[in-house]
Parts: sequence; C-alpha cells; structure tokens
Amino acid sequence: MKNKLAVTSILTAITASLCCITPVLALIAGTSGVASTFSWIEPFRPYLIGLTILVLLFAWYQKLKPEKEIDCECETDEKPKFIQSKTFLGVVAVFAVIMLAFPYYSGVFYPSTKKQVIVVDKSNIKTTEYKISGMTCASCETHINHEVNKLNGIVNSKTLYENGSAIIEFDITKTNELEIEKAINSTGYKVTDKKEN
Repeated sequence: MKNKLAVTSILTAITASLCCITPVLALIAGTSGVASTFSWIEPFRPYLIGLTILVLLFAWYQKLKPEKEIDCECETDEKPKFIQSKTFLGVVAVFAVIMLAFPYYSGVFYPSTKKQVIVVDKSNIKTTEYKISGMTCASCETHINHEVNKLNGIVNSKTLYENGSAIIEFDITKTNELEIEKAINSTGYKVTDKKEN
C-alpha cells in the first residue's frame, strides 16, 4: 500500500508538470513542434498538485503512525526493504516537489540566445504583437522566446502566457513578420492574430 502511494505521488507530480516539461524535452530532442502536446493538462494542474500533496501526506501518515503491537513470540527485528523505508518516501517527496516546481525553473534548460544587435537606423525597427494560443506557463514563454531569438534582427522579444501574446521588436532589414510567425508556429503554439504597435 505504501509503495503504491509513493508511485502514485510521483505520477501525479509528473502529470501536473507534464505540460511544462514537454517543451524542454522537445528542445533537447530537437522536435519543438510537439511542445504544446500536453497543454490541455494545464487547467487540471491545481487539482493534480492537490492530489499529489494529499497522496504524499497520506503516505507519510501511513509510514509514521505507530504500529499495533501483536502478542507473539516471533522475531520482527527485520530491517525493511529500501523501497519500504522512510528514506525512499523522503526521496519520492523531494522528487515530487522538484517536479511540481518545474515551471518556475524550467528556463535554466534553454540555452541563451541573447545576442548583440546593432541597429543602424532606428526607423527600421518595428514592433509587432502576436496573439498566440496554447501557452500555459512560464516554460511556454521561454520556449517561444528561445525560437524567436534564433532569428537575425530580433531586438527584443517578450512573451506573456497570461495574455497569450508575444511582443517582438525587430529590424525589418534583417527579418520580417512572416519569419517570426513561422518561428513561433514551429514551437507547436499557434499565432492567431498580429498587430503593429
């Protein structure tokens, strides 16, 4: 029973962060188009986090509650297996917390795409806001910024998943709106609208 609770807490923690882990895995695998595959899980994330916490609390309760004493002459000084130990449950709890917090530190997995941009003529700088569907967390923002910043001529990119938008400042002599839209769409998220600022 206790082992099943530990496995359940790991699975719920991973599931709760799956929508945020997928973009990083896609970046590592070089298949950024599958990044938004698990974005449908995001609305259930608070419930999955709650379930993970409840399962872990119940597992710890089961592990720490005093055992009933049985009147018998048998020897029970056997050391429990590692998978049945408090240490294993502690490892599971730490892993679950790391998985639940993943969206907040996922940006460290993306290589830096910051580059020095030399602007020759400020009249060539254009700012466009792209409305994007499918973003659910900070990991989505980082993924889109990473792809857009690979293009030449990007002066600044700011993506906000709360607003479902990205504001991109770029040099029109080095790139254009179509190339930026292609870069965003290549992440698996879709540009639904754009407007000049």
